[in-house]
Amino acid sequence: MFTDKPESDNHVTKLAAGLGDAKASFTERPATYPAKDPGPSASKMVPTIIGEDLTITGNVASKGEIQVDGEIQGDIRCSSLLLGDKAHVKGGVVAEEVVVRGHLMGTIRGVRITLQAPSHVEGDIFHKSLAIEQGAYFEGKSRRSDDPLAEAKAPGANSSASFGSRPAESSSSVSSPSKLPPVAAE
Repeated sequence: MFTDKPESDNHVTKLAAGLGDAKASFTERPATYPAKDPGPSASKMVPTIIGEDLTITGNVASKGEIQVDGEIQGDIRCSSLLLGDKAHVKGGVVAEEVVVRGHLMGTIRGVRITLQAPSHVEGDIFHKSLAIEQGAYFEGKSRRSDDPLAEAKAPGANSSASFGSRPAESSSSVSSPSKLPPVAAE
């Protein structure tokens, strides 16, 4: 059974014999090939990487994972977010899992949030689980919630207003003490 080789001449003859009407059969999927199921591969998607040399002005949305090493001026929505050491984000973040190593000014909403040692975060954090490593900088409010993502989708909450305007006001007043002396001098 396993030692017999199939006759290759018969196979070639069959292909050559059907060349005349083969064009119609090539457009259809053979019944012997199983259809691919996109479900299992969707959870193991390759992350979207925003490189160091890329600056995005506007909102970013993905159903998968995003890794940011560049700069984003806008809101980010995804399932998992990794902000690299050189990342700079000015805007809100909504994701199930958030790992911050870079600079973020804005509100973070996530189920699991980790601020690692080189991170610098200015803004409010709404979370179910929060870990802040020694050496991480965080200024803002931290609020625990059983479902922080549902609060971001609340009908009364305008996502662009809740993420864009409030963190920018609080972070601009915190991060611009050097602008106060010229205003006071006038």
